[in-house]
Amino acid sequence: MTRRDFLYGSSLAASAALLPATSADARATNTQPIDAKTFDASRKFANLPISNVAYVERGHGLAALFVHGYPLNGFQWRGALDRLQAHRRCIAPDVMGLGHTQTPEEQTISPVTQAEMLALLLDSLHIDAVDLVANDSGGLVSQVFVAKYPHRVRTLLLTNCDVDENNPPPQFLPLIALAKNETLADRFFVPQLNDKNLARSAKGLGSAYTYPDRLTDETIETYLRPLVETPLRRSQLDQYTVSLGTNELFAIRDDLHRWKGPARMVWGLKDPFFGAQWAEWLDKTLPGSRGVRKLDDANLFFPEEMPDVIAEEALALWGISPWKPKQATSPTEL
Repeated sequence: MTRRDFLYGSSLAASAALLPATSADARATNTQPIDAKTFDASRKFANLPISNVAYVERGHGLAALFVHGYPLNGFQWRGALDRLQAHRRCIAPDVMGLGHTQTPEEQTISPVTQAEMLALLLDSLHIDAVDLVANDSGGLVSQVFVAKYPHRVRTLLLTNCDVDENNPPPQFLPLIALAKNETLADRFFVPQLNDKNLARSAKGLGSAYTYPDRLTDETIETYLRPLVETPLRRSQLDQYTVSLGTNELFAIRDDLHRWKGPARMVWGLKDPFFGAQWAEWLDKTLPGSRGVRKLDDANLFFPEEMPDVIAEEALALWGISPWKPKQATSPTEL
């Protein structure tokens, strides 16, 4: 164990001492999560040259930017925003091609242009630097953001995501093939909207969740309906999906190694896409890394299911006194 791991682990241990005696990997609160209707009502738009970006903002002070995974949208972070808004100005945008962001037909959509969009969004909100929190493809975009705009990132909290050679993961290739054939929406997403139990199964969205049975019909609609609403949205979904088949991370290895800000990785070990070895790669590559926390029973989209873990890790990384949830009972309902 390195000295940095010991010090960081000690700070988390102090945090855990103040938390209920429930599994840290599956802690949740009795606080009612933000529902889709409330989230929709609070959505704002930033009309940027690159896109009309949908985002939800809560809290004040220093800014934290939350970048969602594929095929989700900013709703993924509702639990984290609820818990962290007292400490940060929390901003959860929808990236181009997903969610409610409205992108012109001629705009190229890729991880690189997503990072450019995030920079323009911060400019429009008069934000110089952020604490960056990301999951899945959002972690890929965030690494590109760190490489392009290192001065704009105070801290980096990464959960399961594309890393270096594992971009894209082999399991994602069938979706890329469907997108290249322009059949992704009709063959993969529309069937899940028509049969929510299919969406909750291992053949749908449920394959990326620790507790797929907790996915409500409302949540499935919130994520998948915007992807298929119009021919343009379907086309942009295809474009972004295909772009995720190009490795963008080889070229930024040196940039990541040069960035010295505080970083932390939290990794679910039940994720079939992104193994723990990639969290360890990041730990060795990022000079300011404060180690890896491994969650034995967590799948890819655990940040949505276990927002208490995200809150605990974020506050420790930001150097803020521990967040104390109410008495826990079970993982957060989705």
